[in-house]
Amino acid sequence: MSNSDIQFRPAIAADVAQLVALENQCFDSDQLSRRSFKWMINRANALLLVAEEQTNIVGYILLLYHQGTSLGRVYSLAIAEQFRNRGLARQLMQIAEREALNNGRSFLRLEVRPDNAGAIRLYESLGYKTFEIVSDYYDDHTDAVRMMKVLHHQPELVHPHVAHYSQTTDFTCGPASLMMVMKTLRPSIELSRSLELQIWREATTIFMTSGHGGCSPQGLTLAANKRNFVTTLITNSIDTPFINSVRSEEKKSVVELVHQDFQTEIEQTDIKVEIGNIDVEVLRPMVEKGALAVLLISSYRLNKSKSPHWVVLVSISDTFVYFHDPDIDWDENKSVTDCLYIPVTHKEFNQILGYGQPRYQAAVILQPDSERF
Repeated sequence: MSNSDIQFRPAIAADVAQLVALENQCFDSDQLSRRSFKWMINRANALLLVAEEQTNIVGYILLLYHQGTSLGRVYSLAIAEQFRNRGLARQLMQIAEREALNNGRSFLRLEVRPDNAGAIRLYESLGYKTFEIVSDYYDDHTDAVRMMKVLHHQPELVHPHVAHYSQTTDFTCGPASLMMVMKTLRPSIELSRSLELQIWREATTIFMTSGHGGCSPQGLTLAANKRNFVTTLITNSIDTPFINSVRSEEKKSVVELVHQDFQTEIEQTDIKVEIGNIDVEVLRPMVEKGALAVLLISSYRLNKSKSPHWVVLVSISDTFVYFHDPDIDWDENKSVTDCLYIPVTHKEFNQILGYGQPRYQAAVILQPDSERF
């Protein structure tokens, strides 16, 4: 049978009822709700395409875009039962890939049930490759196969297998990032929430604009050094980090005192401290020698939140920088897949490095146990 009578177009609000009916027909669990479809159409950073025969929606594909990066994710693909085995899923995937590439995405990822042999064959034939198996992923506790396709050429990663740890609080992105690096360089380390909070207690500046204090680069560097990692701190300023985000003079004095204590401790260690601006070219030589970096960025380009954030620099290719993000925004239908090896161009990455005005930059570099720069 031909698909010549089927039209492909972006979804609109009037499609929601048909989309929900198709969803209920195709899936027994993990279903998108009416509210979710409305969100995807009206507000989400996403692409929702429908396949329509006359006025009937017979299929759809939903891509989620990771803001500020070159990454997209195939979140859902559904085909009405009577239209299966006609190549419609392939057509939707191919159209979505072209749209994603036009949107500046160079990578698409997806998750699929391991018992869905037909879908896996389709994805493999389109060039998707398995990069991880995730246990207990779906509502019914079934595992998930994670697959990825490179829409642009991707050179081999320096660190193809970097551990991921999701922060469990709003204020522990720094400890979570440091834990990923420590686990990758020293696999015997056990990651836990207890360790996450322990490192936060060691590295916190105590106060920020509101809520619990974040972790300073000096505090994180000391936490790594105390665990016998060869550590280098690079920062573009000797001033107290984040001090401009604290309004109370009393709180500022506390942050200043904590910073000075950190500085004194660092002077009594073998930690190497470098003062200077940070960009991709500064970081590349260390990464190429096997180091990993915990980097301070502004999260605004990722999620429109004006706050300092810590991530893990994983690898640098000729075109892209790859990083792990410890913060998974579950409310935005994100998963760990969206936070692994996030690709951004060199220009984009240089723009997100640092926080505040004037921009404060910091990188905590951990070297493999066998290396010393």
